[in-house]
Amino acid sequence: MGTEHNPYGQQPYGAPAPFAAQDAERPITVDDIVTKTGITLSVIVLFALVNFGIGLAIDPSISILLTFVGAIGGLITVLVHAFGRKYGSAAVTLIYAAFEGLFVGGFSMLVSGWMVGSADAGSLIFQAVLGTIGVFAGMLFVYKTGAIRVTPKFTRIITGCIIGVAVLALGNLLLFMFTGMSPLRDGGPIAIIFSLVCIGLGAMSFLTDFDTADKLVRTGAPAKMAWGVALGLAVTLVWLYTEILRLLSYFRD
Repeated sequence: MGTEHNPYGQQPYGAPAPFAAQDAERPITVDDIVTKTGITLSVIVLFALVNFGIGLAIDPSISILLTFVGAIGGLITVLVHAFGRKYGSAAVTLIYAAFEGLFVGGFSMLVSGWMVGSADAGSLIFQAVLGTIGVFAGMLFVYKTGAIRVTPKFTRIITGCIIGVAVLALGNLLLFMFTGMSPLRDGGPIAIIFSLVCIGLGAMSFLTDFDTADKLVRTGAPAKMAWGVALGLAVTLVWLYTEILRLLSYFRD
């Protein structure tokens, strides 16, 4: 959720300049990032619509199964991308997009249709999409104006907070599995606060995503690195969308 960074560290003394071995490939541009991100998001939307349609028109149980497959597959793909030296891989990014689309479609159907009511499903999803776009645009403005500067300390703090939130979410899941209680996701005051914290962290994660993209462009990274930026932005966008949708559902439930 906004933690994808340039894997090329500082070069030792006397070593070739970054990307020198790849000087035959043209450097990355902002247009590359916009294009690759657009393709990635299009794949997510396509697979989300497919799974949403399966749940509504064919069999909800199949949609639920695909939702779990998407969640697990997306997580594994992100880990491969982060730790398997696959940054900038188009295949990994698009595979992630397909998995995450299945998850988003099923999650949207579950939260908006089943928990809130099918009559409000379209309205709720539309509001969540608008909210996600609004936060993205707002944080892009914040980054461009320099209102919040992305420093190594800022990045460490955001990363640490995200890890903490992930641990809490995992603990809440285990609690639900063994006791049926879910204080962080039951729609109560604690759940609302938790979702607001997640939305805030998602918004801050955009700043690290933008900073990564900016550094790659300024250092002349290979054009293929745009796929890595696209995946990072997609992770943050999906996380933010699910949290906004969940928060809206609390007030409609």
